[in-house]
Parts: sequence; structure tokens; C-alpha cells
Amino acid sequence: MEKKSGVSHLFITIFVHCFSTSMVAPAITDVTMSAVCPGRDECSLAIYLSGFQQAIIGLGTLVMMPVVGNLSDKYGRKALLTVPITLSIIPLAILAYSRSRNFFYAYYVLRTLTAMVCEGSIHCLSLAYVADNVPPGRRASVFGIFSGIVSGAFVCGTISARFISTSAAFQAATAGSIISAVYMRIFLPESVRDEDLYTPILSSKAEISASCEESTKKLQVFKRLPSIDDMVHLLKSSSTFSQAAIVAFLSSLADAGLQGSMMYYLKAKFHFNKNQFADLMVIAGIAGTISQLIMMPILAPTVGEARLLSFGLLFGCVHMFLYSVAWSSWVPYAAAVFSILSVFSHPCLRTIVSKQVASNEQGKAQGCISGICSFANLVSPLAFSPLTALFLSDRAPFNFPGFSIMCIGFVSMTAFIQSIMIRVAPPLPVSSQRVSNCNSVVA
Repeated sequence: MEKKSGVSHLFITIFVHCFSTSMVAPAITDVTMSAVCPGRDECSLAIYLSGFQQAIIGLGTLVMMPVVGNLSDKYGRKALLTVPITLSIIPLAILAYSRSRNFFYAYYVLRTLTAMVCEGSIHCLSLAYVADNVPPGRRASVFGIFSGIVSGAFVCGTISARFISTSAAFQAATAGSIISAVYMRIFLPESVRDEDLYTPILSSKAEISASCEESTKKLQVFKRLPSIDDMVHLLKSSSTFSQAAIVAFLSSLADAGLQGSMMYYLKAKFHFNKNQFADLMVIAGIAGTISQLIMMPILAPTVGEARLLSFGLLFGCVHMFLYSVAWSSWVPYAAAVFSILSVFSHPCLRTIVSKQVASNEQGKAQGCISGICSFANLVSPLAFSPLTALFLSDRAPFNFPGFSIMCIGFVSMTAFIQSIMIRVAPPLPVSSQRVSNCNSVVA
């Protein structure tokens, strides 16, 4: 009963947090353009700034994600989840106060620094929390519900942004982020309860010195910080895990490229603004919410995570190709509907990964995958931001504004082909998990 209550409180926390951050998503492109290139619909500097920020964030999260995930195995999910949820409030508060050029650049710097910890870690730690409290047979469905709640919060946030001013959106987002952090600290129970694996960060000296064995465990904390060798060993531990890691890299490479290019492409070609971006996000969000809350819990137990993963990646390719050749302003709206199927890929991939490791290694495994996704977020803007800026400018070698998005679609197609080759191994037996638990304590 306590585990179900914990998952419910996690869902509420994540809903409020994602609702708050989604309120500002449609407006951030206009805010950037107004601060950097006022009065223009095409600006290479804005594209390069966004790409540089995305690359730096990717580099930071590449280092931080495995560390955060691994530390959460030792200190608990709630303690580590507090850090990114709290830090994410700071950049929103700056733009809630003012969106002038100087305040925008202050936001830009602080957003870059805080996102090195926040970007992806909230999702990673939430998935590890769910894996702690849900048996392997039900994880695909619950992961799908979790993603559906995120999509639902995204829909609600973008609908709200459609009807309120930009300044009100940032102010409401700041207040909502504070509420989610306070709610989590008060109501969310810690998920790691095994005394052999759990060490509170704020332990008293008497507790630490209770026995020589406990002191030895404290010294092992530094050995639990992941190294490159640990990640390589984890990737080699299962062919299924390594194949899933390749798919995660390629899929994240495509998603990050689309995220960094699409809004500037639509603004330059069809003169979209905050309201059109919000409409587009609402369509994609509603489609994803319906899919993850209704379709995925039904399909996952019968079809299997591997097939749903391939299915989602295939339709992800289709909707990227549609964006790239959009010949009218209604085409992006039609392409957004494909989110009803493409959203299967992420929760299915995380479910496959969670079944390949023991219960005391969920944070490490999810952190490893998040680190790989972060590396993709580092590489993607280096490849696609210059390409997007080139083909949206007057210096394009040929007239094809969506060329960079078509290239992103081919990357997604490569991920789809790789996903077909995944042969899902059965979940790790409980007995093996117990042996792994003992070995992790002795090591």
C-alpha cells in the first residue's frame, strides 16, 4: 500500500512540475528571437545560441546522469530528486521578472548551468523510483502511464500558455515549480528501504560509527561513483542492454535534432508564433497522452516492448519526414498526430533496460542510458544546428528549408532498423537479484 501511495505522490509531483515547465515552452522561441534578433523571423545567431546551449547541457548531463543515478541507488531517489526540481526554479524566476536582453542572457547562462543537473535527471530518477515499487511484469504499463502523465501535463501547460500572456506564463511556471518541490518534500516517501543498500545523506555520527562494518560501508561510497569502466561493464553485461543503448543514442540524436531545429524552421517558413507553437504542442501532447494512458497498457503485455519500440520509431520517422517536406501550414499539424504512435519508443526502451539489471542497480542502469542520451544531446546540435542555420538562410546551396529535418529523419530510421535486431532477454530472476544485492554490499 505504501509503494502504491509513493508512486501516486510521484505522479502528482511530476505532473505539477511538467505542467509548470510546459507553460513556457511555446514562448521561449519568441523570447529568444526578441532578445537576440528583434523584429525578425529568421536569425542564425538564435539558432547557434540554442545549439551551443544544447551541446553544453549535453556535455554536463553526460557526466552527471550516471553519477546521479548511481548515488540514488545508495542515498535514495527522493534525496537526489530534490536537487534538480529545486534548481529548475531559478531560470524560470529570472524570466518571470523580466525578458529584456540582459535578463535573457542571465537566464541563458543559469539555464545552461542548472540544466546540466536538471535535464534528464528528473525523468531518470522518476523511472528508477517506479522500478523500485513496481514488479517487472507491470513496468511497461506503469512506465507508459508515467509517460502519459508527463504528456498530459504537457498538454495542460501548453493549453494554458495559449490563453495567457508570456509574462504571466513565466510567473505561473515559477509558482508551479515551487509547489511541486514543496509537495515532493512533504508527501513523497523514500523508495529505497533495504538497510543494506540505503544510507541517508544526513546520517548522525553515532549511526555511522555504530559498527566497523558500517564505517566500511561509508568508505565505499566513493567507490560507488560510476566510472567509464563501470558503464562499459554494464553495457557488456547483456547484449540486449547494449543494443538498447545504441537505439537510445540514435533515437535521442534524432529527437534532440528535431527539438533544436523544428521551431526555428516553422517560424522561418510559415511565420509561426507562440500561439501556433502551443496549438502544435497541444495536438502532439493529446495524441501522446491518449496513446500512453490507454493504448500502451493494453498493447504492452500482449505485443511486447520490443515490437512496440520498433513500431514507435517507425512512425517517428514518418512524422519527421512530413515536417521536412511540409508544403503548407496545416501539414505540421497533421504530422503532430503521429505522436499517438511514436511516443511508444521511450517508455518501451526504458522498460527493456530495467528488466536487464537487478533491483539495486536500477539507478545505475537508467543513469547509464540517460548519460548516453545526454551524449546524443551533445552531438546533435554540433551536427544539425549549422545545417539548419545554413538551409534557412540566403546562403543555402539549394532551396530546401527542411533538409536538416530530413537528415534527422534518416537518423531516426537507423534507430528503427537497429531496434528490429533487439532480442529481449528474460527479466533477471529474483534469486539473481538477491545475489547481486549481496555482492554490491560486499564489494
